[in-house]
Amino acid sequence: MSIAAIVNAKAELTHGRRPKAPVVLSTRIRLARNLEAYPFPGWAKESQRREILSTCMEALESVEPLQQGSVFQLEKLNKLEKQILTERHLISRELLDAKDGAGVVISGNQGCSVMINEEDHLRIQMMANGMKFRQLWKGIDAIDTILEAHLDFSFSSEMGYLTACPTNVGTGLRASAMMHLPGMVLANQMEKVVRAVNQLGIAVRGLFGEGSDAGGSIFQISNQQTLGESEKSIIGRLTNVLNSLIEQESNAREKMLESEPLKLCDKIGRAYGILKQSYMLTSSEAMNLLSLLRLAVDLKVSPGRWRSVIDRLFIESQPGHIQYAAKEKIDAGQRDVLRARLLRKEFSSLPPLNFDKVNGSY
Repeated sequence: MSIAAIVNAKAELTHGRRPKAPVVLSTRIRLARNLEAYPFPGWAKESQRREILSTCMEALESVEPLQQGSVFQLEKLNKLEKQILTERHLISRELLDAKDGAGVVISGNQGCSVMINEEDHLRIQMMANGMKFRQLWKGIDAIDTILEAHLDFSFSSEMGYLTACPTNVGTGLRASAMMHLPGMVLANQMEKVVRAVNQLGIAVRGLFGEGSDAGGSIFQISNQQTLGESEKSIIGRLTNVLNSLIEQESNAREKMLESEPLKLCDKIGRAYGILKQSYMLTSSEAMNLLSLLRLAVDLKVSPGRWRSVIDRLFIESQPGHIQYAAKEKIDAGQRDVLRARLLRKEFSSLPPLNFDKVNGSY
């Protein structure tokens, strides 16, 4: 299977049929699992990692959503191909530098992917647009049950599932949501929010996880530990925090509309003009401009159907996707030109913004 099949597919995060949500872009549930008979990937010999890869690949053939998908051994992919998988959140940044014997199996709609020999032997993840934790948990629990019938997982009656990192011991579950929080970013509230949710055992990271920037005011919110708490409890606790953040983001937007409507309209109007007319855009600039245009959709300044277009472009304007579309090796400056061209084309039919719907803007 080639990387072209991944780029050209109607994927869950780029072409999902479900309505896009104003604040929650997507949700994800990931399970960490390890085989009883082998050391963790970081301590395993190359021969053992290859045995693990083969054993897991064989077991994954029994998982129906993956049977018509794509299978990749990471050592056979070049840097650009791996970057595209990362930009689509199908593999982690940690898997980019994985040793021999690493692989990934991806479902046809890219809503499910299973990484092999990352930090743990198996990292099973399911993703969906919007707030879909209940649906995702049902799906990933079914996959876990199928795999457990074929594989002997490392499990302690006292601790739960054993993992390479102590923070994953227990359920091995990490639930997360990608949230678009421009209101709180513009109001300089994010530092306070991060401190508050950290005290609740919730982590706030950038778009591509730990150590990444929150480009486009997009933040990944997830539980930090899994020990001593059931899967449903973890998801429920995280959902409560997310609902609180949605409320805070809505309040921040309303306050800005009341106190600084012209400033907000100016930011959105400038983003609209640059996206339709610019001839060079860095990935960081594009993310921030797309963020403001998504805010315009949420405020009903721009038609609702454009939200899904913007969410797709958050991914397709990333460096790897621009480089791939060029079909030849280009430098950063040339990528900026192609990115601007892509966005001009995408937004050529975007109608004028209707600021009449923003109370007090004139």
